[in-house]
Amino acid sequence: MNFVSSLIIMFMICLDLEGIFTPEIWINIAKKTGIEELKLTTRDISDYDELMKNRIRILKERHITLKDIQKIINEMELLPGALDFIEWLRRHTQFLIVSDTFIEFGMLLMKKMNYPTLLCHDLEVNNAGMIKNYRIRINDMKRKTVNALLQMNYKVIAIGDSYNDIGMLSDATFGILFSPPPNVVKEFPNFPVANNYSELKKLISEYLDIKI
Repeated sequence: MNFVSSLIIMFMICLDLEGIFTPEIWINIAKKTGIEELKLTTRDISDYDELMKNRIRILKERHITLKDIQKIINEMELLPGALDFIEWLRRHTQFLIVSDTFIEFGMLLMKKMNYPTLLCHDLEVNNAGMIKNYRIRINDMKRKTVNALLQMNYKVIAIGDSYNDIGMLSDATFGILFSPPPNVVKEFPNFPVANNYSELKKLISEYLDIKI
């Protein structure tokens, strides 16, 4: 039996999905549909409700159904090196993917990632297959997930790339920005930045006190 360090057992890693393991879903939808406005993400608009209401309005106006979107997501590939990084995480620690995506989108990508645990929201869809609204699992879910783990006496490493990740990064034991846009780096210089999986592994290994 391999010895597992008690330090590693104490840790849980919470990671965002898009920008960490996969390209941005809505940017891919924008490219496939030719609708430039759908390229906007939480990197551009920090108010998530404003962002989602605008997306739903556009989908309704263009008669784009959930099945249309799922077809686009099914064609998406993981970021280069993402699957190797996931397997590295599995060998060394425990982790959760905590995302502001929706189960109707995310599970299509979890299949490509060998089904890690995903915490996310869900959609309301009408009989015609059109997205009519979205349901938040709980407000400020990413931050609250981190705090729930902290209350269970885990040390938490949180990893994200955008405005909607800052809450969980701030409350975590260690917060890391992964390949973030320059505006996020400038606004939050207190977080270390990893620009690729090798740099991310190095930071995580330092916190877990393991050798790469």
